[in-house]
Order: sequence, then C-alpha cells, then structure tokens
Amino acid sequence: MREASGITLGLEEEVFITTPTRPSLDALYALAKLLWRNPRYYYKHSASNFSRGRDARRCLMSSVEIATRPHTDIGSLLDELQAHRAALADAAGDAYLVPVGHLLDLDAPTNTAGLHIHIGAPADRAPIVYANLAHFLPLLILLSASSPYAGGRYFGQSYRVARSFAIGALRDDPYYRFQDLILSRRLGTVEIRVCDPVWDIQRLRVLLQAAQAIAQLPTARPIDRTRYAALRHQAACVGYTPDLQALRHELAAIYEIPEALLQETISDAIHACLTPRSYEPCPADASRESLLRAYACLNHAYRTGRWEPVAPHSVRPSAWRGLLGVMGYYAPRLPYMAYKAWAEWRAPIRATYSATERVAGELLARRADS
Repeated sequence: MREASGITLGLEEEVFITTPTRPSLDALYALAKLLWRNPRYYYKHSASNFSRGRDARRCLMSSVEIATRPHTDIGSLLDELQAHRAALADAAGDAYLVPVGHLLDLDAPTNTAGLHIHIGAPADRAPIVYANLAHFLPLLILLSASSPYAGGRYFGQSYRVARSFAIGALRDDPYYRFQDLILSRRLGTVEIRVCDPVWDIQRLRVLLQAAQAIAQLPTARPIDRTRYAALRHQAACVGYTPDLQALRHELAAIYEIPEALLQETISDAIHACLTPRSYEPCPADASRESLLRAYACLNHAYRTGRWEPVAPHSVRPSAWRGLLGVMGYYAPRLPYMAYKAWAEWRAPIRATYSATERVAGELLARRADS
C-alpha cells in the first residue's frame, strides 16, 4: 500500500555539536571528517548552519545537518538515519551531540536546529498532501517538541517553533521557504520544516507513521490558516490542550498517536532534568553544572538511544580543528551551497503551482457552500 500510494519519506536532521555547552567551528571539523570519509554522499547530504545578526556575536556556529535518501519504508529510513548518526558521533569524538530545537542557555532565534521531513508524492497529489498535513500539523509539532528553554528560563514546549526566524505560520504562498510547511522548489517534495529534533527513534517512528498516514488521505481538508496559527501557538507554548486532544481524536480515524507521547514530550523530560533546582542564566557553578548534566543526558540519548543520567565530561574547542573544518568542509562546499540557495528561491514550476491554486480554489468553494 505504501508503494502503491507513491509516497516517499526522507529526513534532514539537525543537531548541535557543543564543546561543551556552545557550538564552535569544531563542528565543521566533524563534518569535514564525514565528507572526506564519504565524499560522494556527504557532499550533498550534510550541511552547516550559522547564526545571523546580533545572535552571531554571542554564538556564531549553529547546528549541523545530516540527510537521508528517500524511502518508501519507514523501517529502512530509520536504519539509514541511525547509520548516519553513528557516523556523525564517531566524527564528533568527545564533543556533545545535543538534539534540541534551541540551546537551553541562549535566547537566539537564528540559532536553532530542526527536523525536516520530506514527503514525495505525485505532482497531482502534492497539493492534497500539503492541505492534509497543514490540518494535522499542530499534533506533529507537539509530538516532536524539544526546546523548552530560552536564555536559561523555561519557555514552554518549543521556543524554536514560537520564535525561530526560519519557520512560521502558514502563508498564502506554499513555496515561501520560511514557514512551517512548504512545497520545496529544489526537491519537488512537500517539506515539513517545523518539527524539533527527536533523539528517540520510537517517538520518531510514530511521527513518521503519522505523517505517512496523513499523506495517504485521498481527499484534501480545507486549509484554515487562522485555526492553524491558534493550534500552533498551543502546541508550542502550552502543551496538550483540549483543542489538540480533539485534533488527535480526529486523526485517530486513520492513525492513533499514543496519547502518552503528547502528554509527556521530550521538552517535558528536559524540563524535569533541570528541576526541581531553579535554572538561572548566570555564571554560577551550579547553573553551569545543571546545563552540562542536561547536555550529557541528551548526548548519551542521541548516541545510545537511552535516556538516563550520565556524568558530564570535559571537552574544549580547538582553533586548529575549527580552521581545518573551514578549509576541509566549508570551502569545498561553497559551489553547492550557492546552487542550493538559487534552487530554493527561484520561481516555482507553474504546473505544480497551478495544481495548488486549483485545489485551493476547490476547497474555498466547498467551504463557502457549507
């Protein structure tokens, strides 16, 4: 059934490489090791991110990205992702791998990490897939939420979803890049951009199964952007509200997300890791120790798949590793980065856009009749 539907799934996973609590150019050295070990794959299937504007003065380096190929089977997709995670962990050495949407002690909307889900579908079905994902997307936001802190203070389920510059509530133009859900110009996929990183493979499996089930729905639901913005806010800032409970009940007709995963998120686990002790953004030793303990736990979970307390370890950034990373990774990929920027912002293909406009018109007419 999955193959017959023509649906494929692929992942772009972003994580922070910290030494010990902030990312540095050392992260590029880890990517350089990946690249030179397997240049045919990682030249196109990895990336580095940097902060912008005043955020860059506090912490220039941001997250790193590894990507998978498209798959029709979720099991094979997760097998590939775990192989890439193991390769990244080996390349990163003693550095911390921190799979969160936003670093806990920063308040930097341009310094974030995400989990992008690419859904491949036949061109005539892409607008239907887009509309149905837009309808249920707030549930996937809460299911993946992993950025509960900003500037060392508790924010809610996902500071990244609420504040990141690279995503946002849905616009009229599905090709506009910086929103939660887009039609990708470069890859021709429906791309979910709003999810936070998810270290837990079993939770990630549920997330992908839900996205796949939604993508296989035969007819499109209306796109209500006002409703979406309200539910998006609830998922990012409040949690499992009655409105989101009702949405889960609606989705259960095709796929039932275990309610426990929405009642207790990754953000909740991180918050519990830092309490009952109050966490304040100051240079006090206790504050730094709390942050290191949380990052040690996240690093251990990402590398092993087990969420359990572990002792922090010592690691320092190296100017030499950073320089080698710039020369060995960033510089060789400049031509490809320039191509990606052009491909992601160029004019959309009219055939697909016309199909989107047609479906949108039909949905609006149906809504007016009702």
